[in-house]
Amino acid sequence: MNLQAICHRPKSNYAYAICDNTILIRIRTAKGDCKRVRLVIGVKHKWADKETYDMEKTASDHLFDYYQFSYQVRESQLGYYFLISDDTTTVVYSESGFSQKFDDENAYFHYFQYPYINEPDVHKVPEWVHKAVFYQIFVDRFARGNDGFQADLRPWGELPDPHSFYGGDLKGILDKLDYLCDLGINALYLTPIFKSPSNHKYDTCDYREVDPMFGDKETLVRLVCEAHKRGMRVVLDGVFNHCSWYLPQFQDVLRNGDKSKYKDWFYIESFPITRYSEKEVNDYSRPLDLSNLNYKVFATSPNMPKLNTENREIRQYLLDTVVYWMREADLDGWRLDVSDEVSHDFWREFRKVVKQENPDTLILGENWHNAYPWLIGDQFDGVMNYPFTKSAIETFAMERKNAADLAADLSGYLMQNTWQAQNAMLNLLDSHDTMRFLTWCDYDEEKLKMAWMLMFTYVGMPCIYYGDEIGMSGKGDPDCRRTFEWDENKWNLDLHEFVKDLIHIRKKRKSLQYGGIKIYTEDEVFYLYREHREEKTLMVLNLTQKTIALERGWKCALTTRKFEDGNMNSTSSAIFYL
Repeated sequence: MNLQAICHRPKSNYAYAICDNTILIRIRTAKGDCKRVRLVIGVKHKWADKETYDMEKTASDHLFDYYQFSYQVRESQLGYYFLISDDTTTVVYSESGFSQKFDDENAYFHYFQYPYINEPDVHKVPEWVHKAVFYQIFVDRFARGNDGFQADLRPWGELPDPHSFYGGDLKGILDKLDYLCDLGINALYLTPIFKSPSNHKYDTCDYREVDPMFGDKETLVRLVCEAHKRGMRVVLDGVFNHCSWYLPQFQDVLRNGDKSKYKDWFYIESFPITRYSEKEVNDYSRPLDLSNLNYKVFATSPNMPKLNTENREIRQYLLDTVVYWMREADLDGWRLDVSDEVSHDFWREFRKVVKQENPDTLILGENWHNAYPWLIGDQFDGVMNYPFTKSAIETFAMERKNAADLAADLSGYLMQNTWQAQNAMLNLLDSHDTMRFLTWCDYDEEKLKMAWMLMFTYVGMPCIYYGDEIGMSGKGDPDCRRTFEWDENKWNLDLHEFVKDLIHIRKKRKSLQYGGIKIYTEDEVFYLYREHREEKTLMVLNLTQKTIALERGWKCALTTRKFEDGNMNSTSSAIFYL
């Protein structure tokens, strides 16, 4: 038995409360190494009444198997250990390590413990995330509601560059709500809408004003109100890691140096502040010399100074801003830009303020990698699931991963976080920061359909990037930010109808909203199985070059390619149900 591979951590993603009376306990072993894992658990002050349960192997990644057991708590002052068996040996695994026998007489020295379920520590995500189907909109490129507002707009449909403005606005989104409703969308994520000199608005210069290019506060309020009437949630993009060079407080520091009352709102190493001309800052054709930069910025952008969110004054300003917009516009959530570069301390306070204002508000971080430290219930509800994106790209577009690789990836992601956080992950194939998925796939529509099937059946909230549903293409930024094509004669209607069908299935099947999940492979074919009460859903992904026989009894809800003689075609995918 490979003892070095065995791992359990109390009060972590390996042992956490799902609700006030249920604790989920996990343990990791080497892949294929163990035959049986049992959990011995009991109330600490009633240890003689301890009980033993078989744990279920629920996931396997590239190196490990994961077993788990959901324990219904009567009294939450718990102690526990594991009995792990292979073909020849059974070992005890406790906080004291490995042994042949557990020391019951001195149990309090040795067992793992879950001391108490404190209600504030239980991660609660908004109930609506289970049913959410998101649609991301890059506001300047979606739809014009106020034609001709800006004199220097590019012609709609012309390919963009980093400085292009096209005139998409909030009124344009408002006008297209019925289109989105017909598609089946019930949650919108808008890129930043607050006053900013750029087309992307990730460099805010006034957090309390909607950018005049997009409209005004009244338009935003009307948009949210009309979305709510159609059963849609609205999530805004909050940029609290950095701001615009033109933020009045930063301009004050530029003018007054170390005498400015706002100097501690930023990370300034010395005075005077290094100055760049507007032409230098905006010239993307040549790298900017940052060797003399004496203040912290986002990435390598001197026009985006980093905010010192540990300063009490700016922290309060930002938190008050969040509450202001929640009250004024009745927002349903915040997507937080560059969230992993802001302190955990700020986000903990952010969560308290937001959830106190409205417990049903979604808090979604932009973290591109394993985000577990942010997802234990005191900061974010979920994050943009870019690890999922990466695996989808490597499987379908780059063809670097086979079914077993994909199953291992997705199973591993599930084990990185709690079940609550996993349900609040924003699963996406592309975004305003990436190449469009259809372009990644060299315009192979079947690959896009298969990836969509995976995304709509996996745990978490599926998200469509605007225009993907009609076959829009584009390489990296800025090409992935093209204007939406509103001429229906140019739409890929097959993709459009396929997405509508997928959304309908997702919103209809409780097993895809609330069900547990098992991912496995057989004969190089990928299976994703979800079950909720009596309802069962199975997604089959056949990446091989052979047809496969289908199990009897399952009914087909949707397929990327029609069946032939009752067999599932090669390189195809289908959703089945019972």
